[in-house]
Amino acid sequence: MFKKILHANDGSEGAFRALAEAIEIAKLHGAELHMVSVEEIQWMPGSREEVIGEKELENHRFEDAIKRAKRQAKKQKLEITTHLLIGHPVKAISEFAKQKGFDVLVIGYVGHSRLHDMLIGGTADRLVRLAPCTVIVVK
Repeated sequence: MFKKILHANDGSEGAFRALAEAIEIAKLHGAELHMVSVEEIQWMPGSREEVIGEKELENHRFEDAIKRAKRQAKKQKLEITTHLLIGHPVKAISEFAKQKGFDVLVIGYVGHSRLHDMLIGGTADRLVRLAPCTVIVVK
């Protein structure tokens, strides 16, 4: 039985399909539902102020996804707690899931080319390997 559910959301349609599943699982188990989005800084900032400025820009990037997720959960009469992290998505999500003791991670799957997956691997694939809890991948 799941008591704490974490959904990772990058703002994509696949992520929102996964959110719909996470909501259903949370309702079925009477579980807490949390959503995490990860801001990935693409360059090495030179100062603390640059980090803060970059974070403020990224906060706006996920603002619509967070609002949409809250509306989607509210329609199902469910509360969702959102979290915004900075870092590499796989590492940040895995560590957050471990630190907060989540029972399950629900993620969307975005397919890439076979070559891309062979050379780089997908975020979903890496989360399945590295997450400290059960991972449900929604296509």
